[in-house]
Amino acid sequence: MGEESESEVLNTICKEAKVDGKLTGKSLTRLYEAFGQRFVKAFEALKENRVKKYTFKPSGRVVWVVVGKERDYLIMPDAEFCTCDDFYFRVLDRKVHLCYHLIAQKIAKILGWYEPMEEHDELYESLMEEWKKLTP
Repeated sequence: MGEESESEVLNTICKEAKVDGKLTGKSLTRLYEAFGQRFVKAFEALKENRVKKYTFKPSGRVVWVVVGKERDYLIMPDAEFCTCDDFYFRVLDRKVHLCYHLIAQKIAKILGWYEPMEEHDELYESLMEEWKKLTP
């Protein structure tokens, strides 16, 4: 059996966390071993309540955003995509598989550690424009 990918490690730990309702010490250790500083930054984002789940009404469209140091980053969890520089420079170059924003979003979704936001559909386009910008 080969080495587990970063996504597999994270998915396994998220499944366990969902059952336990929390991240155990063992899980935290495994996340740190797998992701190092990226996990430290993801955990900071979680503790600082910087993961936001926007639900647009009445369409019900959902958009995930992580508030970063420079700006807000758009997360597309199903595609494992993020608009941050780390994603463009390290993930696309295959140096790493996940940026810290994606790690934070996956954990936030499983454990409910996010801030639910509601917006009107009329704001969807302008917010998406803002979130899709590649530079602050």
